[in-house]
Amino acid sequence: MKDVELKLENLNIKPYEVIKGKVQVNYRGRYDGIVVNTQILNSNQLIVYKSYNNKTISQNVSRLFINRNDMLQNSAEFTASIEFEPKEPHDVKFRVSIIQEHKEIESDILFAKLTF
Repeated sequence: MKDVELKLENLNIKPYEVIKGKVQVNYRGRYDGIVVNTQILNSNQLIVYKSYNNKTISQNVSRLFINRNDMLQNSAEFTASIEFEPKEPHDVKFRVSIIQEHKEIESDILFAKLTF
């Protein structure tokens, strides 16, 4: 079992669709929270996070930090979207990290495909 695990509902992403993800932390030590970063490879565009654990994010956020106090049973769910029309398919790299005192302890990486 991984110390932190990232899952997406669908690995085939389309523009403007809701991306649903879940993070499960199995790390037994102390940690402050998790951070989810996303990179659309070969693009300068960003993913925008919309919510986590049913809490709406009011600003455009492209890097999501979730405090441990907001994680029920050491898990978190989030939604995001890609708000541009790609001219070609792109690989999308999702990376979640456990953070303790401003340091990364463990991480997990997942790749999805952005198509049009």
